[in-house]
Amino acid sequence: MTMNRSVVAGTWYAALAFLIWGLFPLYWIRLATVPAMQLVSHRVVWCTVAAWLWLLVRGELGFVRTLSPRGLVLMTLSSLLIGLNWSVYVIAATTGHVVDTSLGYYITPLVNILFAVFALKESLNVPQRFAVGLAGLGVVWLAWQFGAPPWVALTLAVSFALYGLVHKLAPLAAVEGLAVESSVLLAPAAGYLLWCEFQGTGAFLHGGWSQDVLLILGGPVTAVPLALFAAGAQRVPMTLLGVLQYISPTVALVIGVVLQGESFGSVRVVGFVLIWVALAVFTLDGWKRYRRARSTQNT
Repeated sequence: MTMNRSVVAGTWYAALAFLIWGLFPLYWIRLATVPAMQLVSHRVVWCTVAAWLWLLVRGELGFVRTLSPRGLVLMTLSSLLIGLNWSVYVIAATTGHVVDTSLGYYITPLVNILFAVFALKESLNVPQRFAVGLAGLGVVWLAWQFGAPPWVALTLAVSFALYGLVHKLAPLAAVEGLAVESSVLLAPAAGYLLWCEFQGTGAFLHGGWSQDVLLILGGPVTAVPLALFAAGAQRVPMTLLGVLQYISPTVALVIGVVLQGESFGSVRVVGFVLIWVALAVFTLDGWKRYRRARSTQNT
């Protein structure tokens, strides 16, 4: 496979991953009659099954021998962060706050910048500072207009950015990391589902076969886009990946406004536009730096 074909293939893999992530609200909305914490718990259980089966079939279980105590501690932390992220996301998607989830994933790249500065001691250039400041202004605008910070968006952005930071400190392939993280959460998730069953409030096997199938498929639906993303990230430049990631919140925004009829009045438009301009500045700066680096390599 030539380099050009590899990049094209990687672009399709990554774009498909982000498209699936963007369509996630439709999946969880179909399960809105199931209590949110049961949804999250089922996602953990079936995700654990799907991830380990994937690794077993591909003969990739050997990574377990390379896990260090430090790595296990970090992966435990990342599991708590992704558990928080999943919980907030599912609750928001099933209670009419899809637009807020979209906002969260729009501002995630800019939160990543802040963590890179404070945790990894990286420095910002002028366009990056401008982008972060503009996005911050958008968040402040929304908080001022609605009388409270956009907690759903901020929680999603901060938890996912921290999740990415932990993975920089304890790098694992996407599905391998998912297998370990979901395994950490497996016992409390399964215990909670059993408790619900004994209390007579369990949804599994009590709501029709279609509901049960959707709950089970929540595992593969979580694992497949991660595998696609990993395949794409290996083949495409980070700048292109940074542009493609906006597919997900854009699709979610359309779902929230057009299909779910969520409010998107002038107040939200102003906040989103500020953040979109910030992302445009951030993306353009990244693209220019990438082109300069490529030009330097070729000279």
